[in-house]
Amino acid sequence: MECTIKWLDGMSFIAETGTGHLVAMDGAPEAGGRNLAPRPMELMLAGAGGCTAFDVVLILKRGRHDVRGCSVRLEAERAESDPKVFTRICFIYTITGRKLKPEAVERAIHLSAEKYCSASIMLAKTAEITHDFEIVEAD
Repeated sequence: MECTIKWLDGMSFIAETGTGHLVAMDGAPEAGGRNLAPRPMELMLAGAGGCTAFDVVLILKRGRHDVRGCSVRLEAERAESDPKVFTRICFIYTITGRKLKPEAVERAIHLSAEKYCSASIMLAKTAEITHDFEIVEAD
């Protein structure tokens, strides 16, 4: 896996992933940025959220559960001094489906957190990670 980051101007950067996708990043105005794109640390949270969402949906589908939707909201706190690593992250899942069992959803989240989601497992080296979920019955 690879990624190339190119400085544009000010505090704006473009990342090109190994698969050829582009992601813009920008800094806060007080840091010389123009606030045109997410901050790198926001992208880390988005990556962890995407990683676990992929896992949970895949695990539920493989278990033949009728999952129809999945969203993950991440609430994070960072250290006050440099390096400002994440110190606490709460993953809050909303899983939509038909007749989903809480035990199945909890198992999928646990497997993601403990075995499959490389991003959240890596972040757990500095942050206290918690998980919560709700199930929404699909029409």
